[in-house]
This record gives sequence, structure tokens and C-alpha cells, in this order.
Amino acid sequence: MTLFADNEWWRAGAMGYMIDGGPFMWPILLLAVIGAGVIVERFRALRLIAIDAAALRGQVLDLLRADKVEEAVALCARAHGPVPAILAVGIHRYKLLRKLNYDPGKIEEQVVKAMEDYSAHISAALEKNLSILSTVATVAPMLGSLGTVVGMVLMFEGIATMGRDQDIIKVAAAGIKVKLIVTVWGLMVGIPAYMFFNYFSSVVGAHILEAEETASELIEALILHLAPGSGDTPGALPALPAPAQGGT
Repeated sequence: MTLFADNEWWRAGAMGYMIDGGPFMWPILLLAVIGAGVIVERFRALRLIAIDAAALRGQVLDLLRADKVEEAVALCARAHGPVPAILAVGIHRYKLLRKLNYDPGKIEEQVVKAMEDYSAHISAALEKNLSILSTVATVAPMLGSLGTVVGMVLMFEGIATMGRDQDIIKVAAAGIKVKLIVTVWGLMVGIPAYMFFNYFSSVVGAHILEAEETASELIEALILHLAPGSGDTPGALPALPAPAQGGT
């Protein structure tokens, strides 16, 4: 006890703010740690799936046009991310139904259904833990405001019972300064969490859009191949038409 009474080193810096801010500072600190963990985890996860999706998509479709289904599946298996995942699901379903001699219309329907069903899993994997980050961004400032309000209530109760020889202005100013620390720390945690949540949401949206474009291209290739009178070798996918060039 003498150590803390005579030496207040433990009240300096960030620890001093934590103590002066009151009990609401500790939940805010916990939210800061959780938010930082989610940010690091999402950065690492999204970096691992950052591939050239357009190039991979082109290579897979080229293999399918040459009827090299197994090679296309192996190429998707070696890559990571939503694009190879959605391609692998569609190709697996196409390969299975073709072996079973399904009707072309049924093959197209089942391939579309397989990729649509799997897209929900892709979205869930990409958005993993983003709800936690959103909660941190919302709750941290609210906890800061709540801590400040509770502190102000207690401070004014103390002012109401203070002695006449005390300067009410100085007492109130010092108390308000201390209680506003909770709001400041809540905003310091909430604002970065909100910014990173928006950033990760935009990255996830871009990946989901790439997956949808991939599914559309695969379906288009299958439709061209399965259409009656396509004139192509059975099992080989025809080349997709080149996109139209804009005129001058």
C-alpha cells in the first residue's frame, strides 16, 4: 500500500487514463483488442485469396474447351479464393452429370443450382468475423458515451454535497475532463473499426462480384456447348465470343 501511496508511476500514461476513466474503460479496451484481432485475421485471409481471377478463369475455360476436365479441376484445386471454388463446384457438377448422360437442359439447371448454392458458403467465408468488427465499431462509442454520462451523474451528486469552501467551477471542470476521457477512448476504438469494416466490406463485395462473373461465363460456355446443333466435338466447350470493341 505504501508503494502506491508514495509513488504514482502506475497512474501515468495510458494506465492512468484507464484508471481515471472508470470501469467503462475496461470493456472498451477489450473491444479494442477484439477489433485489432479481427482486422489482422481479415487482412491475412483476404491476402491469401488475392489472385489474378481473370487469368485463372481464362485458363480453366480453355482447358474445358479442350475437354480437359480433370486438368481444369486440378488447376482450381491448386488455387485459393472464391473464383476457383465456384469454378470447381460447377465443373464437378458438369462432369458428374455428363457421365450420367443427363439431358442438356437438366445439366445446365443443375450446374446453375450447384454454383448458386455454393455462393452462400463463399459469402459466409468472405464475411467471416465482419459482424464482430461492426459490433466493435458500434458499441465502443456507445460505451464511451454511457461511461461519460454515468460519470457526470456521479460527479454532480458529489458537487451537490460539497462544502462551501470548495470552488465548484474547478471541481466541475476537473470532473468533466476526466469523464470525457471515456468518450474519447470509445471514439478512438470505434472510428478505426468502422473504417476497416467498410474497407473489408468493399473487398468482399469485389470478390463476390468476381465469383458471380465467373459463374456467368461458365454457364454461358455450357449453354453454347449444350445447345442443339452446336457442331462441336462432344464434350469439348466452344470458344466464347470475343467482347465487342467500342467504336470511335
